[in-house]
Amino acid sequence: MCGIAGIVGLRAISHFAKGAEPKAIVQRMTNAIAHRGPDAEGIWQGSDVVLGHRRLSIIDLSPASNQPMTTPDGRYTIVFNGEIYNYSDLRKQLGDVQWRSGGDGEVLLHAWARWGEDCLQKLEGMFAFAVWDEQERECVLVRDRLGIKPIYYSVFSSPHNGDKMGLAFASEIRALLATGAIEPELDQDALADYLRYGTVHAPMTIIDGVRMLQPGRLLRFNGREGVSGESEWWSPVKAARQDVQTIPHELVTKEIRTLLAKAVEKRLIADVPFGAFLSGGIDSSAVVGLMAECSSAPVHTFNVSFDESEYSEARYAQLIAKRFNTRHTEIKLKPADMLRYLPDALAAMDHPSMDGPNTWVVSKVTKEAGITMALSGLGGDEVFAGYDVFKRSVGLQRKAWLMAMPKAVRKLAGALLLKARPGATSAKAAQLLVLEDWSLVKTYPLSRLAFTDSELHALLRNEVPSLNAVHLQAELLLEAEGGNALPLLSRVSVLEMRTYMQNVLLRDTDQMSMAHALEVRVPFLDHDLVSFVLGLGDAFKYPHTPKQLLTDSLGELLPREIIDRPKMGFTLPWAQWMRGELKTFCTDRLTALAARDQFNSAGIHDLWQRFLANDPRVTWGRVWMLVVLEDWMQRNNVQS
Repeated sequence: MCGIAGIVGLRAISHFAKGAEPKAIVQRMTNAIAHRGPDAEGIWQGSDVVLGHRRLSIIDLSPASNQPMTTPDGRYTIVFNGEIYNYSDLRKQLGDVQWRSGGDGEVLLHAWARWGEDCLQKLEGMFAFAVWDEQERECVLVRDRLGIKPIYYSVFSSPHNGDKMGLAFASEIRALLATGAIEPELDQDALADYLRYGTVHAPMTIIDGVRMLQPGRLLRFNGREGVSGESEWWSPVKAARQDVQTIPHELVTKEIRTLLAKAVEKRLIADVPFGAFLSGGIDSSAVVGLMAECSSAPVHTFNVSFDESEYSEARYAQLIAKRFNTRHTEIKLKPADMLRYLPDALAAMDHPSMDGPNTWVVSKVTKEAGITMALSGLGGDEVFAGYDVFKRSVGLQRKAWLMAMPKAVRKLAGALLLKARPGATSAKAAQLLVLEDWSLVKTYPLSRLAFTDSELHALLRNEVPSLNAVHLQAELLLEAEGGNALPLLSRVSVLEMRTYMQNVLLRDTDQMSMAHALEVRVPFLDHDLVSFVLGLGDAFKYPHTPKQLLTDSLGELLPREIIDRPKMGFTLPWAQWMRGELKTFCTDRLTALAARDQFNSAGIHDLWQRFLANDPRVTWGRVWMLVVLEDWMQRNNVQS
């Protein structure tokens, strides 16, 4: 696990260099992401490129695996962030190669040199990498199938050499800003996206001119043509297995158990101490149980607990720790501890998000315990239909007869509901009732919506962009790529993976864990497991209770106390803090945000006052995302 950076098109970059040499620019970039790789750094210059790398050593700790790394003939050079779990098998397939290291980075380099982009179908892992072809003077950026590892980029041209194009790329946005080639200004469409959903969906980012390569995609760039092509090399829709619909239930559960066990086992390949995040929920408990089955030593587990039983899952984590004889570390926090950590957690944010501090805290303590790699249960809800959005989608399908009622009647019913029970849930129900139909393309974008467009009009001075990134993703995946042929719950899974999971959970996990140089691996996002489960019909996944397919597949691995426990999630008393200990902090940032050109001062002030007055329609998350946005803009000198 590492941090990568680079610039391509050195003549185009020269206008922004202000006298700095290209290597010095990339040095600034790698300095900005030094936290990602404290073990080694390297910078390499080719004919029209400079590549930089910060290394967190996980496999082959020797200097022989340092990057950038070049093939013996000098043609290909790579910088790579991630892990290739099947690198030993690929090494055997590559045959007669004079290996200089025992790491997966060199295997990836030679795989690309031998097979080109065809090697991607052979890879099992999480990765974002750049390969420079000195012969073709071309750079290729690649991102893994599920978007576990990030890669950001920006394309620009020199005003003095308009025919010369340049590319800057990196693992984090702050490294791109360090080039001096990118003005730190808000993207207005991305701002609306952030206010709608508490994040910005790839390929957009919050910064104008900075893009994020989407999962399963490959981008080619050279200084003559600029972006010469972007292609999709993997799609969850196209990868869904078509041969599993008629398999008997007992064989389905057996195969899932096998696939998940293999996914965990290959993610234990490491030359450093490792552990696991253990919340005590089904997903993390399953990962720990399977780790214990294939590990010769006790698994080291970590759980964050609170004195307040309302917020603590400690007893469930302790139950699993005892069952599997783990070396258990319980991180006992008081709310005051979280408040003390909050400034550092916010400073670690590379891209604004309404979530993340929780992961920052557990990563901090895990790293301090001497652990460099940890497994997580992230992805279990998306793959096995664990969220409420799955249940709601099934319910809407069953109640589609309501759409036969005249729209005026439905609109009136929504208004009466909102009046009787004011709040975010009723507001979404009212919006559902006035839709033209209840196809998933129409209903899904409402599932995680924070602010409606009418509410955004009160917060923003300018016209609210009509572009809705989640709706566009739904159209692309379900209609353009044929996802509507999948079972309903698989369609929801695909949308969850490409929206909330990728752009909130995975991005937060990456930026908050790598702030402490901790690698996090996610077995539930093994692409073979994902492809198998996406091909299964709804009857397998939702016969009686959420995630029953997963618990049936695990057999006797987990006790009933874990399977039958209520879903809690990692919650904190944010609303209480924002009206108390964090009130001044929030007020200062909301006041600063209201003074920016894009924002309506009266609308921001009204929202804050309504929250302080306990208006049920103003949840803490809707206000907190504004506080985080202003805090992030101040820290990164971003102009509005």
